[in-house]
Amino acid sequence: MQFYDLKTRSHVDVPEGNIRKMKMVRKTKSGSQTRYALTADYQGRKLYKFVSEANYKSSNAREA
Repeated sequence: MQFYDLKTRSHVDVPEGNIRKMKMVRKTKSGSQTRYALTADYQGRKLYKFVSEANYKSSNAREA
């Protein structure tokens, strides 16, 4: 899967085995906000990719 590396400012390909999915929930004034992300470890750096709920549920990655 392709992630964007902020340090090198380029797209990198990460193997499926290094990808995990995580769900982040935070409280706001009007309720709560849920964000879905895929995370990867690549050359000692942690990469994030925010995805939709449908992509999150269809992903085969393990929960972080």
